[in-house]
Amino acid sequence: MEDKEWQKETANRKKAFADWRGGSRGGGELENWPRCICGRRRRDCWGFSSRLVAAGAVAEAGSMNVGVAHSEMNPNTRVMNSRGIWLAYSISVAVLHIIFLSIPFFSVPVVWTLTNVIHNLVMYWFLHTVKGTPFETSDQGKDRLLTHWEQIDYGTQWTSSRKFLSISPIILYILTSFYTKYDPVHFIINTTSLLSVLLPKLPLFHGVRLFGINQY
Repeated sequence: MEDKEWQKETANRKKAFADWRGGSRGGGELENWPRCICGRRRRDCWGFSSRLVAAGAVAEAGSMNVGVAHSEMNPNTRVMNSRGIWLAYSISVAVLHIIFLSIPFFSVPVVWTLTNVIHNLVMYWFLHTVKGTPFETSDQGKDRLLTHWEQIDYGTQWTSSRKFLSISPIILYILTSFYTKYDPVHFIINTTSLLSVLLPKLPLFHGVRLFGINQY
């Protein structure tokens, strides 16, 4: 009985909120508004209006996760679409390269190779090794066995974030090969490093664990 009354009251509040937000000022509708404990019509009562606004906001955000500060079921899927994340990523690589350049006994080819290899090692660990999510999610643990790369954009292939993360190591590899003057040793090291982060990104290897490595 209490559930039915609560549902009826909720429906009335939602309708009242819709009328209030739409700016209806008809006399007949005003008469239908119940009175607050202060004696005024509830639409004119600041406290009741505030509650209506809050109820309407929750009703409109139907997919919002209760108890968390985000509306995504898994924020890992959208983190690479965040504002400024691509710029921060590019600046981080540039800063790493400048730090190596500031070391006197490192030659230019060594600096470029170190930048390329360390960048690819970090991205391989971050995108293709670490699984699950550090956020509180309501996905029933479905993403527990997925890497960050497999979670991006809910597994949709060839999105803008995936293209950016795939093209970036290729551009860095081209620059590294140019500044190392295609030295055979540097070329083999950089090519191997590139393939280690490029092959796992292919749709063919989505969810695949070669030889059972990193399966659990």
